[in-house]
Amino acid sequence: MLAWLRSHAAELGRFGVVGFAGVIINLAVFNWLRLGPLSEDSTFLGAQDRVVTAKVIATVVSVIFAWAAHRWWTFRGQRTHRPARELAIFAAVNGVAIVAEAGVLAISHYVLEFTSLAADNLASVLGIGVGTVLRYVGYKMFVFGRRDAPAAAASASADAD
Repeated sequence: MLAWLRSHAAELGRFGVVGFAGVIINLAVFNWLRLGPLSEDSTFLGAQDRVVTAKVIATVVSVIFAWAAHRWWTFRGQRTHRPARELAIFAAVNGVAIVAEAGVLAISHYVLEFTSLAADNLASVLGIGVGTVLRYVGYKMFVFGRRDAPAAAASASADAD
């Protein structure tokens, strides 16, 4: 595990920087929507208290930023797909992460009835943590993974025998 961490330290560092910026973007957009256009007092989108809608919109904004940053910085030498296909796979991985993030917030806000702004932000941060793990694994496996990885793994396994 320590050898893997050392060999991936630069990539994990870049992933962390992009992730930190994405979290700031996510929380900023979420709070702007939660306190503004999607607040309890607003009639925007025809309903009140659209906290999960605000979360999904904020996450989509941060995901678009993250795709560009990861494509051209974090995983710059590991692109294996054309941009449109890569973005589609990236969107699918993030779809899973968005459901996880919004699910944490929905459970906190609607099931446990922790409805304060502080509680919503704490649930949002917890959901971002769950989503981050899902994203890193998904990006490495499906979005930016090397096409020759399965062949290299099979070769290494054969060499060990």
